[in-house]
Amino acid sequence: MNSAWKFLLLVPAFVVCACATAPERTVSRPPQSDDPYFQAGAARLATLPQGERARNVIIFVGDGMGVTTVTAARIFAGQRQGLDGESYQLTMDTFPHTALSRTYGVDAQISDSAPTATALTNGVKAGNFVIGLSSGATVRECADWQAHVSQSVFEMAEAAGLATGVVSTARLTHATPASTYAHTPNRMWENDAIVPSADRASCHDIARQFIEWPAGDGFEIALGGGRTNFLPAAEADPEDNGVHGARADGRNLIGEWTARPDHTFVWNTEQLRAAAPDAHILGLFSVSDMAFESERADNEPSLTEMTSAAIRRLQREPNGYVLMVEGGRIDHAHHAGNAGQALSETVAFDDAIRAALEMTSRDDTLIIVTADHSHTLTMSGYAERGTPILGLSTMNGTPVPAADGLPYTTLGYANGPGAVYPPRGREAPAARPDLTDVDTQAMDFHQQALVPTMGGETHGGEDVAIYAWGPGAEAVAGTLEQNVVFHIMARALGFSWR
Repeated sequence: MNSAWKFLLLVPAFVVCACATAPERTVSRPPQSDDPYFQAGAARLATLPQGERARNVIIFVGDGMGVTTVTAARIFAGQRQGLDGESYQLTMDTFPHTALSRTYGVDAQISDSAPTATALTNGVKAGNFVIGLSSGATVRECADWQAHVSQSVFEMAEAAGLATGVVSTARLTHATPASTYAHTPNRMWENDAIVPSADRASCHDIARQFIEWPAGDGFEIALGGGRTNFLPAAEADPEDNGVHGARADGRNLIGEWTARPDHTFVWNTEQLRAAAPDAHILGLFSVSDMAFESERADNEPSLTEMTSAAIRRLQREPNGYVLMVEGGRIDHAHHAGNAGQALSETVAFDDAIRAALEMTSRDDTLIIVTADHSHTLTMSGYAERGTPILGLSTMNGTPVPAADGLPYTTLGYANGPGAVYPPRGREAPAARPDLTDVDTQAMDFHQQALVPTMGGETHGGEDVAIYAWGPGAEAVAGTLEQNVVFHIMARALGFSWR
């Protein structure tokens, strides 16, 4: 993998403002420089407004946070506080620069999180399942991956002497956080036991790539879930009785992390708070994904607390930093057809954005908020102002009947577990379920859906929003290809190619 860093491929250098707040930072030409999507992204950047440079960049990724999710979460957040939800403002609503992002991939009209996150962090479009590889990589095939390695803005930052961090409520080896450091044709290869035995020598699993990441001195802080991918099968989990690691190679990657000087591992809130302020911190707070915010116990830090801890740690570094914060479980709630949990997770994500704004300055820190893709959540009907967003669609305080005479909720899904008609082989209902006496505002309620898809509700393919504030934010305007976000961050940081 190191050899990919040495490729010298030609693309135009980023030009930066002479009145910037941070210096120009020269790095080696990224190996994806000849990728057509990378070149198109650089060309599009040249047409966008150019502001000052940023000392730091924070990118917030709401996994699956489509525009309908943002709208519904805004109303949910306001109503939860006894306020007018429709006119309420989330923190992200206050950002002065916005754009739309086109999320299609090389092989998909509707993409998964692997290529969409890769677009954001690596500046290229890729195929579904692909992380950290350029557009020519063969999906789920190990043979030619090394010829298509792309370099993330985090790898560039480490090479330029900046600090880096990644925070997620999903597993650290999940697609979006993995896009900051990993290179794989198959996002499912989170530990070596999942990688086909014939491919393990040449296609390393994602957890191993995290520990062996060759960029600079590695992450200063990385917080999320997914302990089992870092522990061998014989190793008991430090928290959950009866749970063991998932690795087949016998390696204890957590032990390898802590064996390095000034590296520490934490697995609960108390340990995170007590961690040495200058240590390289790895925090894995769950065996898999972290809990939904509505179900989170005190021994598991919130996304806001993890974000604050990451910023405090990174602010100790003299040369600036790049940080990703992912609200990973927005996506998981949508896949379950559970809008209540998805909105709760979106509000928790927005709380973390507010904390970041309070801890940083718009003079030197560019903050970008976006989503990797959307979901099939719909907001429909003619509900009157003030109707509970998770409730039944009402007029004059009375539920509005559909053509079948039964009430319906304002929020629904185009497909998913709440499908009115069950999968083939099960008895179809005589009528759509009656929601009159159902508590649709309960956090475990699954909204009704149209199509009974396999494996849960699916992603949506419409554009998602980008919000930006700080040096370089002026470039977030119009409708952009998703991979242009990488180029905006790289230019704001003053990166130019050697």
